[in-house]
Amino acid sequence: MGISADPVDRQKEFDDKNTLGFPLLSDPDRDVSKTFGVKRMGPLPSKRATFVIDKDRRLVRSIRSETNMLTHADEALEALKALS
Repeated sequence: MGISADPVDRQKEFDDKNTLGFPLLSDPDRDVSKTFGVKRMGPLPSKRATFVIDKDRRLVRSIRSETNMLTHADEALEALKALS
């Protein structure tokens, strides 16, 4: 699942354009961002972060890089493979 502060209509446009195949959630008040420690002050977007959470709701991996987006996918896949 993906979460962004973008409004629902913008999330839908992004999904339609990229055919992601997973749900996108809108967090316009940035409550989820605050809970996960990625909310920035003021109108700036949330920090880029990826969290791998197992089916028991345990945080398996936290990936935080705003300069290397490929690391998010690579490390998340590595964490998921380790779960199987």
